Amino acid sequence: MFPLTDSPEDVFVRGREFQMVDLAGEPVGAPLVVERSRGFHRQWLVKFEGLDSRTELEQLPKWRGLFVTVPADTLPAPEDDEVYHHELVGFAVQLEDGTSLGLVSEVYQLPSGVTLEVQGPKREFMVPFVKEFIGPIDRAARRLTIRPPEGLIED
Repeated sequence: MFPLTDSPEDVFVRGREFQMVDLAGEPVGAPLVVERSRGFHRQWLVKFEGLDSRTELEQLPKWRGLFVTVPADTLPAPEDDEVYHHELVGFAVQLEDGTSLGLVSEVYQLPSGVTLEVQGPKREFMVPFVKEFIGPIDRAARRLTIRPPEGLIED
């Protein structure tokens, strides 16, 4: 598996229950429980209880094209300067001077990186979620500050 976490050693632990979901986020099949796991290059090798070979796993209905997920409430709390991408939808977006720009309406995982879609009062715009453009994030207030590139938000 290719983990979408910075700490797979803390996520793929013995006894942790995972759920396969489709692209719409709908659960598929029964939960899977980790028996053992280890890192392998940039990927993670995971053995699930009751599945003794890769062939058995691949024979599960619709295995290809699914995501293996954990409930959000079982994840460790992010550090002060971190946020989970799924939390960003609904965050207020403002400039460094406090000018309100709109709300995050979607988070996209694009080949070029994470991009936020912001719905403003007149139109929507996209902001790359990179340190050059993203300032302080206040999780408690559900607000983030951006430093947009020139020409991004002008009418």
